[in-house]
Amino acid sequence: MSAQSPLQIVALRDVSAKRALTVILGASACALALLVVVIFGHGHAQAPPGWIASLPALNAGLNATSATFLVLAYLAVRRRDFGAHARRMLAALAASSLFLVSYIVYHSVHGDSKFGGHGAVRPVYFFVLISHVVLSAVVLPLIFSSFFFSLSGRLSSHKKVSRYTLPIWLYVSVTGVLVYALLRAYG
Repeated sequence: MSAQSPLQIVALRDVSAKRALTVILGASACALALLVVVIFGHGHAQAPPGWIASLPALNAGLNATSATFLVLAYLAVRRRDFGAHARRMLAALAASSLFLVSYIVYHSVHGDSKFGGHGAVRPVYFFVLISHVVLSAVVLPLIFSSFFFSLSGRLSSHKKVSRYTLPIWLYVSVTGVLVYALLRAYG
């Protein structure tokens, strides 16, 4: 891969955008349904393993890593360094994917987390949390679509979708860290 040509997967060029978007929306819906079941489908484990307690900090670190790579990827594409952009986007995707696995593991054992703050911090926390959750559901198919369009060589469509994907993904990553910090301070 040269610095001027983005990473592409030849086999994806033959997949229609309509078919890809149908698969992306279906996979995203399944992933979101799984998260709802994992988080709200049961209570806390009676005796969770000790290492489970370290997962929220790991999750915050993975969100911060994703946010960092997103910013670095944006800066690379602005410099027209498409090779660095592709590598950094893959790193952001890897960090977010690891976050999702760790998040599912944590919540499948721990259940949901209760916020203990009172006063003015409470509505701030819930605004951040609700916007984070809603936008994380929105951004998942956007991320998959951005990667599909890029990897299939449909760069015009990639650019159109990514204009929305980047700020939402960055917001979700940063607010994930903020949710962790608020739960840590007021949990």
